[in-house]
Amino acid sequence: MGRRERKKAATRQALADAALRLFLDRGFDQVSVRDIAEAADVSTTTVFKHFPSKEALLFDLDSDREAALIAVVRDRPEGMSIPRALREHTLRMHSDGAGDPEMARFVELTESTPALREYGRRMWMRHEAALAAAIAEATGAPEGDPGCAALAHFGLETVSFARGRADARQAIEAAFDLLEHGWPAAG
Repeated sequence: MGRRERKKAATRQALADAALRLFLDRGFDQVSVRDIAEAADVSTTTVFKHFPSKEALLFDLDSDREAALIAVVRDRPEGMSIPRALREHTLRMHSDGAGDPEMARFVELTESTPALREYGRRMWMRHEAALAAAIAEATGAPEGDPGCAALAHFGLETVSFARGRADARQAIEAAFDLLEHGWPAAG
């Protein structure tokens, strides 16, 4: 990475860090883009050169998450089903940061702010097409296969399904049991 790219990455990180700090201290709705720009010592124009919206400042690792999802499918151990690999990834994601007070504050902020909750869900579900393509490639299914698309959609949707439940882990497990094994014939 050249000097210019390093400088851009540093500015982007400074903006994301400043936004997170301000949002956690004051609340999302009480912080303006101007506040974030001042905290990072840049102009508001610079903020929008790096992030398309105020909400995007909190979800700056989006491309990393998509790459991780694709890697879950492509790099899963031999003999492990795709639903099992997605289940383990989702459970790992859910437990990452457990016991971390900063992560708990971030989750509380995003869950208690409707604009952030909806933006986060939309950002997460943006990975559906890429995940479906990775599933199709891994299984030899044709591009656009509805079964691969359904697995990608419902696998990603388990995060929203588990949100707010008393036992989120159990909800994730139940959802992936259905994805992997179907509905029991007796029911």
